[in-house]
Amino acid sequence: MIGLLVSLAWLLCAPEEAELLFVGDAMMHQRQIDAALQPDGTHSFDACFDSIRRWVSEADYAVVNLEAPLGGEPYTGYPMFSAPDSYAQALRDAGFDLTLTANNHCLDRRDRGLQRTIAVLDSLAMPHIGTYSPASVRDSLALHIADVNGFRIGFLNYTYGTNGIRHGAAVAVDPIDVSLIEADIARARSRGVELVAVCIHWGVEYRMLPEQSQRDTGSRIHRAGADMVIGSHPHVIQPAEMAADSAGRRHLTVYSLGNFLSAMRTPDTRGGAAVSVTLRRDRLGRPYIDRAESHLLFTVTPSRPGEPFRVVRADRPIHDDQEAEEQRIEFARRAAEILRQHNKNVKAP
Repeated sequence: MIGLLVSLAWLLCAPEEAELLFVGDAMMHQRQIDAALQPDGTHSFDACFDSIRRWVSEADYAVVNLEAPLGGEPYTGYPMFSAPDSYAQALRDAGFDLTLTANNHCLDRRDRGLQRTIAVLDSLAMPHIGTYSPASVRDSLALHIADVNGFRIGFLNYTYGTNGIRHGAAVAVDPIDVSLIEADIARARSRGVELVAVCIHWGVEYRMLPEQSQRDTGSRIHRAGADMVIGSHPHVIQPAEMAADSAGRRHLTVYSLGNFLSAMRTPDTRGGAAVSVTLRRDRLGRPYIDRAESHLLFTVTPSRPGEPFRVVRADRPIHDDQEAEEQRIEFARRAAEILRQHNKNVKAP
């Protein structure tokens, strides 16, 4: 009887829904570093996100992949990234709640760069997962649990590799190892997590459809108990799919979100997708994924000195830069065509 009353009280008090927002790769190319340089020698990236700041902040929980270590000076772009600390601060101030750090560039400044990245994110009170220092804290920190409007959600982050750079024993980078992921999901469930999101750095660069290896790995991760598998790395968008398992539980796979912010130049790399995920509870109080939607984002490259790179919604015209408007139209056309043809049960632009 007491248990029933507790369940009824929970149903009456529990929030009706929550919205998660996932975006792709926050890159840091040399042109971005140069554009952010201020007269006093500092770097400011705040203006990069002015157009989407309110939109990101309106989500109940927003996640971004930081694909550049905060390795300190000299700041460098491709192929060995090191972003100014103010980049992470700008992402935090734009409304992002969780930073992913397990990607193929996380060791560009070797172990010291990884350690410094963690220290800077900690100093900014910016939650992060995927890389760890010291390595001994990995098992206690690999699972990030967030209470989002009453939904207890566990986040995990893994990468296919680190561009051949090996790390020392003092640090840890979470690899795509299905046995490890299965164990981490089991740990999440044992800690009372209701929904699990596995954020994974995988796939083949510049291919707009997923490889069979992605599909196979994603299926294994879902069978292990993940509700969401959210992919990054290819630098172009790939489709998203939502399906139900034999028990009727919905699960979401996003194969690639593409670039969130970068200085890449080809039509398909000029932007990416943001996927919003709406969570709800059924009449018994059980959480489920109600719906998911793909939104397109586009990076406006500065056309004049002193202008910032800007992330904008790709479904809205750019009035102050004709060249950028033409590029936006081409990017959005190509990306929307892929998503409309290949998304399954996920709303396309």
